[in-house]
Amino acid sequence: MIFQDAAQFAASGFTPQVCIVGAGPAGITIANKLAAAGIPSVLLEGGAEEWTEDSQDVYRGVTIGDPYFDLDITRLRFLGGCSNHWAGWCRVLDAHDFTAKSYVPDTGWPIRRGDIEPFLPETFDVLGLHDFPPDRQTTDRFYRFEVQKSEAVRFGEKYREAIAASEHIALLLNTAAGELVGDGTRITAAKLISNGAAAGEIAAPFFVVATGGLENSRLLLWSNERSNGGVVPHADALGRYWMEHPMYWTGNAFLTDTAALTPDHEGHAFFIPSPQAMAEREVLNFHVQVETMPFSGAKRMIADLACHAPQTAEWVSNLLGAKLQCSARVHLDWEQAPRRHNRVALSTTERDAYGVPRIELHWKKDELDRHTMLEAMRMFGEDFARKDLGRVQISDWVLNGEDYPDDMELAGNHHMGGTRMGTDVKTSVVDSDCRVHGMANLFVGGSSVFTTSGQCTPTTTIVALALRLGDHLAREVVGVRTEAKA
Repeated sequence: MIFQDAAQFAASGFTPQVCIVGAGPAGITIANKLAAAGIPSVLLEGGAEEWTEDSQDVYRGVTIGDPYFDLDITRLRFLGGCSNHWAGWCRVLDAHDFTAKSYVPDTGWPIRRGDIEPFLPETFDVLGLHDFPPDRQTTDRFYRFEVQKSEAVRFGEKYREAIAASEHIALLLNTAAGELVGDGTRITAAKLISNGAAAGEIAAPFFVVATGGLENSRLLLWSNERSNGGVVPHADALGRYWMEHPMYWTGNAFLTDTAALTPDHEGHAFFIPSPQAMAEREVLNFHVQVETMPFSGAKRMIADLACHAPQTAEWVSNLLGAKLQCSARVHLDWEQAPRRHNRVALSTTERDAYGVPRIELHWKKDELDRHTMLEAMRMFGEDFARKDLGRVQISDWVLNGEDYPDDMELAGNHHMGGTRMGTDVKTSVVDSDCRVHGMANLFVGGSSVFTTSGQCTPTTTIVALALRLGDHLAREVVGVRTEAKA
C-alpha cells in the first residue's frame, strides 16, 4: 500500500508492528523481510517518488575539516534514497575486516563475517549478483579480487509495485519522523512531519531508524536532545566514529606484463593486501586499482609512447599539456580508522524548514591515513617489481606529504559509522542485533552501524545486515505476540 501523506495513512486503519524510518536500501529490505514473515510495517519516506528541490534542501549542512562534497549533493531524499545515484559497485566486507587490529584502537566488530553469510544468497538476489570468485594471490602480499558492477538497483523503482500490492507494507510518502519520543527504555512514538506540517504521532511496538549514514545520527541526536536522553540513554558515541573511503590517483605504472594482471573489460585490475601485509606495515585495509586503459586518442598515443620513448613522450605531452609518462594509472581507496573526532553533530545556528538543526560534519584525515596511503603504494610497487609485472611511480604529492589534491574524487560518498555496533556503551550505540543500547524496541539499519569500514563499497554489506536485522525483528515480533497471547 502507498499513501501520499499522513492523513491518508491514518484513515486506512493500518496497524503496523514495526515503524521503519527511511525508505532506502536498508529500510525497504527490512520491510520486505518482515512482509515475507507476514508482519506489517510502515515505511516513512520524507520525500516523494521523485526528486524535489524542497525535499533535498533538508539535507543541506556544512563540513568542518577536510574538503568534502556538499552534504545535499552526496545523498538523495526521495523513494529509494541513495540507491538512486548508486553506481552499482559490489563487494562484501572481508572476514578480517570484522576482527580487531592491535595497532588501531576501537577496531573489531561484535559479530563476524559468518554472522552475515547466511543472508548473502538473498543479498545477491536483491542486488542481481553472482557468487564472487575466490581472491587470487598475485604477489607475495597482494591478491587480485573481483569487484562486481551490477545493474545498479534503484530500490524505489524495483520494489514500488510490490509495495503497492502488499498487504503487509504501508509506504507513507512525503512524511518524515521529525523526532522520536522515548522514556529511556523504549520508544513510545514518532512525531510526524507530513507535506511540510506537523501531522501527529505514530506508535508501534518496534521502531527502526534507517535514514542513512548521516541522517541516522542526526535524527537520534535531535530526538535525544528533545527527550533529555530518553532515546539513546548511552550517548557517548552517538554521531562519533564517522568514516569515509578516501580515494585518490596516487601514482602511475609502467606495465611489462599486462596479461598477468587479467584486467576486466574496462581495463581495470583490483588488488588487496593480505592481513599479514597490513599488520607488517601497520596500515588499514585498502585496494589498488590499476587502470590499464585510462586514455584515448592523442593521450592514449602519448601514454603508449611513454613506455618506449619517455623523452619523446615528455616532449609531445608538454606540447599538448598532457604530462603523461606511463601506460597505466594507479588509484588507491583506503579504510579510515574509527576516530571519535570524526563525527556528525547538530548545528547550533542553522535549521531546516521544519525546525530541525542541520548537520555539522566534522571530518579530517589524520596521520594514519597518510601512512596507509604511502605504505600501500610502497608495498604494491615493491611486489609489482619483484614479480616483474612492471614498475610503479608514486606521485610526488604522496611521497612529499603535500596537501591532498582537491581536483580528484576525494572520497566515495560512503557514509559509515555514527551509530556503530559494539559491546561497550562508551564506544558504540547499538549491540550485535543493531538494537540501541538500553532501548527495548529501537533498532538502527544501514551503514551507520559499521564498526569499521574495510576497503570496499558498503551497499552489499548494508543489504546483508538489513536482511539479518529483518530476520531478527521478525522473530522478536512473533515472540512478543506469543507472550501477549499467553
